[in-house]
Amino acid sequence: MDWLKASAAEQGRAILAGLISPLGQVEAYLDAAGRHPYGRRIYARLTPERARAEAVAAHDRARAGLRRGLLDGVAISWKDNIDSAGTATEAGSRLLAGRTPERDAAILAGATLDGLVCLGKTHMTELAFSGLGVNPMTATPPNSIDPALAPGGSSSGAAVSVALGLAAAAIGSDTGGSIRVPAAWNGLVGFKPTTGAVRSDGVLPLCRQFDVAGPIARTVEDCAELFAVLRGEPAPDLTEPPRGLRLMVLEGVPFDDAREGPVAGFEDALRRLAAAGMRITHAAPPCVAEAMALSPTLFAPEAYGIWRDQIEDAPELMYPPILERFRGGKDVLAADYVAGWEELHRLRADWQRLVAGFDAVVLPTAPILPPAVDRLLSEPEFFARENLLTLRNTRIGNLLGLPAISLPTGHHACGIMLMGCAGGDRALLVAASAAEAALR
Repeated sequence: MDWLKASAAEQGRAILAGLISPLGQVEAYLDAAGRHPYGRRIYARLTPERARAEAVAAHDRARAGLRRGLLDGVAISWKDNIDSAGTATEAGSRLLAGRTPERDAAILAGATLDGLVCLGKTHMTELAFSGLGVNPMTATPPNSIDPALAPGGSSSGAAVSVALGLAAAAIGSDTGGSIRVPAAWNGLVGFKPTTGAVRSDGVLPLCRQFDVAGPIARTVEDCAELFAVLRGEPAPDLTEPPRGLRLMVLEGVPFDDAREGPVAGFEDALRRLAAAGMRITHAAPPCVAEAMALSPTLFAPEAYGIWRDQIEDAPELMYPPILERFRGGKDVLAADYVAGWEELHRLRADWQRLVAGFDAVVLPTAPILPPAVDRLLSEPEFFARENLLTLRNTRIGNLLGLPAISLPTGHHACGIMLMGCAGGDRALLVAASAAEAALR
């Protein structure tokens, strides 16, 4: 068995059984990352000394029968907007070159206490403000399926590190789809918790009202275990996935201008879910389109407000399409921003009433397949258009304040997304486990 490509939970059980050693796994991952032809485009920086020290401690705990949980000794990667003590955290931006925090982000510190091993920091989209994963200012990770294609972002290196067997799992962040898009485009599972469900101190922000950290992994079980670590609580029980789930297919917006491949992959997945006994309903609540129309009023103004001083001090250090996205928020009136949030709160309440009684709402994770990196870099208008379309479906979950998870469909770079109720993260993971079993 290739243990580097085993799920995080499988590795944890193998450590418990004495089949593998945490230190042996760490050395194998570090060696693989160092030798991989795209290793430096995936990892912004490895943390070998930290990883080895944490692995030795995990090995000693395992031998003494004192493991702290299923993932004690499992080695994962961390997106480069999550602070790590003594190691540069630059959020994929030259504006932050050399920025080295003195302490770990709360979620990294907590994961370390639970015995997880930090392999290093992964490349990402510049300041996390793109869903394509293309970053000519620092590095663009390769898509694991086809290196010529965009990897998805902004947690690009996070997803690719897992898909290529350079980490057991990864922690990324999601503001408009930045966990789920790269997961879908690299054949993985990506889980965005409800905003606020995971501590954010020590995570560099893009839009605090929408940001949330979460896992990218090979299985729903891995995501559930990692979410539990990030929360500091026991993982939900996934041993007996329920049957007969009630699913609502979200029609309308998610299929506007959607390409043939993602739609075909979604429809095939939907047939398999129905064949497994899940009850399917179709609906197109108007509140979705109304919420989506608020996006320009809410995302860019907050992002520009947070990063304006650094950006305008040295705009030449930014990739022009990303700079343009940030500056798109500078002229929005404060009154319009506040009114937009008032309207969004009303629409969220409408949504909750409309979907009550469903176990999950389902839709294609992304309406397009990963585009070619060369064309994205050479055609700014194509970059802008594809980026907005890439994030269109995932952004629904962020706007409505929902937990959401992307599962592989078995079709090339196509994911199916399940959205739960706000705060219902654990219930969504249970439903996703049942869907995953039906899709295997």
